[in-house]
Amino acid sequence: WDLDRIPGGSGGGSAAAVAAFEAPFALGTDTGGSIRQPASFCGIVGLKPTYGRVSRYGAVAYASSLDQVGPMTKDVADCAAMLQAIAGRDPKDSTSSIEGLPNFSAALEAGVAGLRIGIPDQLLAEGVDPEVRAALEAAAQAYAKLGATLQPVSMPHTDLAVATYYILAPAEASSNLARFDGVRFGQRRRGDASLLDMYVATRSEGFGDEVKRRILLGTYVLSSGHSTAFYGQAQRARTRVCEDFDAAFGKVDVLLSPAAPTPAFKLGVKLTDPWAMYRADACNIPANLAGLPALSLPCGFSAGGLPIGMQLIGPAFSEARLLQVGRAYERQHGWHQRRAAA
Repeated sequence: WDLDRIPGGSGGGSAAAVAAFEAPFALGTDTGGSIRQPASFCGIVGLKPTYGRVSRYGAVAYASSLDQVGPMTKDVADCAAMLQAIAGRDPKDSTSSIEGLPNFSAALEAGVAGLRIGIPDQLLAEGVDPEVRAALEAAAQAYAKLGATLQPVSMPHTDLAVATYYILAPAEASSNLARFDGVRFGQRRRGDASLLDMYVATRSEGFGDEVKRRILLGTYVLSSGHSTAFYGQAQRARTRVCEDFDAAFGKVDVLLSPAAPTPAFKLGVKLTDPWAMYRADACNIPANLAGLPALSLPCGFSAGGLPIGMQLIGPAFSEARLLQVGRAYERQHGWHQRRAAA
């Protein structure tokens, strides 16, 4: 849509390929929004399934309690078909769920009449671009016209999600990526005088700056004297985020929020401010912390012609309902049918 802007991350390559009609579908791995944010920025559909719904066998482990593989497609129907193909129990993944698989395409056209859609106040708070807010409010009203009931929902601990994530994910990454030392995993620098020299050279050359930053942070929060203050506290905060979702789904069937707080931003503008970059995932991270399914789909365009995405979050293993709700909106508005200028 604009080659001077990012496609999102880390699934930006997959999202851009689908958006540019270079592939009919692609896979992404979503640890803190890496399917849904690129889907929003590129104007496609992306689904982070429930934790355990899809096998992670063959994927490099980053943060094992958060990572999830999911489909990225042009529309909701393709997303349902892709999920049907990749979901299910896999004995090669110890976290793979034994939960039975529904027919994800069967209820796509069932509509939303009678469903309760919650609007989390905190996910529409400071930091959400006015054009994104307007697009989301219009999507909510579209659902009301289709027969759904709208209900404000308070999730007070979602404000802790980004900080919590950037303790837990780096901690798990530090542990997982320790195996990439050039012996069995990762590239290997040869010709060094000692094993230690090979370790240092291999890891220095094999990891980029951002990966190194997260490994160092994760190692620090797990270190003696700090693990209780940081890692332990983050786990308690994660529990509070999960409790917020449990309370919300006692009142509503689905939550509606932005898929990203802004449209795609220009290349390089946030490189000097990692925290600003991390905040771009603020709408996505809570669902990862709780292990819940979340669907991103187009809900409009900015005045500058950039896609805007909305996010639907449901209880565990409610992917069929999310796809049904997403399809009801998509059928009425057709944002997914727009194409970028050649």
